Amino acid sequence: MHIVKSKFKSASGKIYETILLRESYREGKKVKKRTVANLTNCSPQEIAAIELALKHKDDLSTLTTQNKPIIHEGLSIGSVWVVYETAKRLGIVDALGRHRQGQLALWQIIARVLEQGSRLSAVRLAKIYAIAPAIGLEKGFNEEDLYKNLLWLSQKQAFIEDKIFASKAKKFPPNLFLYDVTSSYLEGDKNELADWGYNRDKKKGKKQIVVGLLSAEDGTPVTTEVFKGNTRDTDSFAAQIQKCKERFQCEKVTLVGDRGMIKSGQMKDLQKHGFHYITAITKPQIETLIKSGIIEYSLFDDKVLEVETDGVRYILRRNPIRAEEIAKSRASKQSSVQKLLEKQNTYLLEHSKAKIATALKKINVKIERLKLKGWLTVEVQERTMTLNIDADALAEDSRLDGCYALKTDLTKREASAEAVHDRYKDLAMVESAFRTFKSDLEIRPVYLRNEENTRAHVLIVMLAYMIIRELDNRWKNLYLTVEEGLRSLSTITMLEVSFGEGKNFQQISEPREQNKQLMEKANVKLPKVLSKNTANVVTRQARRKSARKN
Repeated sequence: MHIVKSKFKSASGKIYETILLRESYREGKKVKKRTVANLTNCSPQEIAAIELALKHKDDLSTLTTQNKPIIHEGLSIGSVWVVYETAKRLGIVDALGRHRQGQLALWQIIARVLEQGSRLSAVRLAKIYAIAPAIGLEKGFNEEDLYKNLLWLSQKQAFIEDKIFASKAKKFPPNLFLYDVTSSYLEGDKNELADWGYNRDKKKGKKQIVVGLLSAEDGTPVTTEVFKGNTRDTDSFAAQIQKCKERFQCEKVTLVGDRGMIKSGQMKDLQKHGFHYITAITKPQIETLIKSGIIEYSLFDDKVLEVETDGVRYILRRNPIRAEEIAKSRASKQSSVQKLLEKQNTYLLEHSKAKIATALKKINVKIERLKLKGWLTVEVQERTMTLNIDADALAEDSRLDGCYALKTDLTKREASAEAVHDRYKDLAMVESAFRTFKSDLEIRPVYLRNEENTRAHVLIVMLAYMIIRELDNRWKNLYLTVEEGLRSLSTITMLEVSFGEGKNFQQISEPREQNKQLMEKANVKLPKVLSKNTANVVTRQARRKSARKN
C-alpha cells in the first residue's frame, strides 16, 4: 500500500488535490493498481501517521522508540534567576537600564554575588549560568568588554545611586544617615588611588584605598565613595554632607558617625547646612568632662542617662558585659607579661653573662605595646625581675571600663536619649556591611590600576551587597546562609528537549522541596518558557586559539 497525492485544475481554473490510499496487485503476469480509500478529507497529521505506519509495517514496534525525546542538561538557571529578580525588585535593574552596557554591568553584579572573582572569571561563569535568558543579554562578550564596562559604571555611578535612592525616598523620606569608612589593601603599587595609611586589614607592606559607605537608617547602602589610601576619616566626611544636601535634596537630616569621624570641624559644617549629628566621645574627653563637673562618674549606669549643657546632649551608659570583657583582656595581657618575665628570669639564671638590661628592655617594650604602662612596672633585685602593680593607678585606669558617652545636638523633642543611643548602635550595620564586602564579596585585594575602574569595582560590590542583604533577610528563618541557598538553587538547570529534525524546546527541571522554599521566601517564580542561550561568551584567549585553528 502507498499514498498517492495528485493535483488537477478544473475548467474554472480552481486547483483541487486528491489523496488516495492505493495498493498494487498481480493479475496473471500483469501488475495492476486499485484505490483502497480516499484520504482527501483527512488532516495532514492523520495522513502523516498513516505514512509512518506504512513505512514501518513490517516492524511496528520501532514506532515506539523512533521519536523518543533526547534530553540534554542545559545551563544553571535557579540561582541566577533569583538574584536577577531580587535586583529588579531593589530597583537595580531599572537604574542600570536595559541597554547593553546596563546588562553587562548587571552581569558583573550578579557574578559577584554568585561566585566572586575577576572580570575573566565572570566571563567563564557565563558558560555555567544561563545569563542570556535571565537578563536578556543576547550579544556575546569577553573580559575586555567587562573592563570597558567599568568605565561606563564609574561615569554613571551618581545617576545609578540617585535613581535607586529616589525610588525608596518617595515612600520613606530619609531623616538619618549612617556613615563609616574602611580600608582595602592592594596588590602592587600602580593603582592611582594607592597610598600608605591606617591599614585596617593589618596587611604590612601593602598600600591601600579608603572606602566610605553612606547608609540609610535601616542599614541599606545609599552611596559609596573611594578615597586615596592616606585619607583621614574626617576628610571624607565633607563629601557626604554635600551628597545629602545637593544630590539627595535633604533639608534636615542627622548624620551618625563614630568618635573618629565627627569632630568639632565636622559639627560646624553640619550646623551650617542645617543638619544634626550623633557621635561618641573618647575616653580622655569623658575624663575631661568629669573633671570639669559637667558629668559625674555615678551617672554611668546600665540604664541610659543624659546630661545637657550649652545645647549639647551627652548620652551616658555603662555596659557591664563590655566592662567584664575589658577586665578579662587586661588580666590576659598581664598574664602574658608575667610569662615573658618568668622566661627571662630563667634565662638570666642559666646564663650568668646575660645582661639584665636587655631582659628588662624586652619586658618594658611588651608592657608599653600592650598599653599597661600606667599601672604595671618591673622591679629588679639583683638578677631577678618581678612585676609591680600600682593598685591606685589600676583602679583609675579601670574606672571607666564599659563606660561610653554619645554626643548630639538633637533636642529631646527631636529624639529621646534611648533613640539617640539606638541610632548610634545602628552603625554596627555599616560595620557588618564592610565585613561582607571583604569576606563574602571579596572586595580585596584590589588588582585594578585605573581610578575609574577602582571606583566601579567598589560600586559593583555595594550593589551586590544590597542583593545579598535582601536575600539574607528573606532566608534567615530557613537557617541557611545566602551562599548555601544560592548553591542549592544553582542545581536547578534548564533541560533541552530534542525530537530531531530541528524540533526542540527548553524547559526547567522541577525544583526539589528546599529550592521551592527558597524561591517562595525570596518571592520569586521561575518562568515556564525561556529563550535559547545564543550569546557567544568566550574569553579572549579562547577566541584566539579558535582563530588559529581555523
